[in-house]
Amino acid sequence: MVNMQKVAVIGCGFVGATSAFSLIQTGLFSEMVLIDANAKKAEGEAMDLSHGSAYLTPMNIYAGTYDDIVDAGIIVITAGANQKPDETRLDLVKKNVQIFKSIIPEIKKRNCEGILLIVSNPVDILTEVALKLSGFPSNRVIGSGTVLDTARLKYVLGKHLQVDPRDIHAYIIGEHGDSELVVWSGAQVAGIHINHFCELRGHFNHEEAMERLAQEVRDSAYEIIERKGATYYGVAVAVKRIATAIVKDEHAVLPVSSLMQGEFGLNDLCLSIPTVIGQNGVEKVVDIYLNNDENDKLQSSARALKEVLDDLDL
Repeated sequence: MVNMQKVAVIGCGFVGATSAFSLIQTGLFSEMVLIDANAKKAEGEAMDLSHGSAYLTPMNIYAGTYDDIVDAGIIVITAGANQKPDETRLDLVKKNVQIFKSIIPEIKKRNCEGILLIVSNPVDILTEVALKLSGFPSNRVIGSGTVLDTARLKYVLGKHLQVDPRDIHAYIIGEHGDSELVVWSGAQVAGIHINHFCELRGHFNHEEAMERLAQEVRDSAYEIIERKGATYYGVAVAVKRIATAIVKDEHAVLPVSSLMQGEFGLNDLCLSIPTVIGQNGVEKVVDIYLNNDENDKLQSSARALKEVLDDLDL
């Protein structure tokens, strides 16, 4: 039986440990198990996290094995090689596919009924790999997708327009990576189209601004990696947001990565698209409006991912 108050985190590197730290502060969970190829690392992280429990909602945090994940409501997978400077997310694919080939079968043979939340990069491809290797129904395999990219977009737009980013409604879709695209045609602030709102704030060179801001968002991970070696705080908050939507059955619309089943004419491919998320995982991929240019870019992004997947031995 699934326990939605239990979460498992597989991979205790920067992203895994920071995600665990973010999750223990939600009050959503009463139990957390940490798993890592380096068992001592998992034990150390569990000890460190547990030492703050006097100031948090009561929670049992411990290092464990795959046998401990059987009843977990959410299984967060962050395990994988880190992205290095000058390395794209897609450059990571073969290394991390091999790691997933050791992790996902362990989950599959324990007949887990929880939701797989894939965070490792390249997340869209690894979501597809997890889906195929696990045999889980597609609604129970979700990637963190472009949830972080979308938050970055709202942040840079908020700075540009000097407005609270929470009042900005805009999405980045496609690949969580270099071929991602901003859906400018649907972007708005307080119900006002983004171009009109920009003009209200004294910005009129829309094409130049859109290109510059999209590039800033797309390249932000590279900028952070160049400076500090890895990104982990932002994605940890994204993991927290997705987990909250699942456990609280929010029916929230988030641009997670999930299986396309005819949306935008795409099939048998995991992409990051606004999706209704609740306690059963994916409820509905939202077939949002795209203009012709945006649709062309999405199709190009899908083809690039498909080519990589076709080269993998799954």
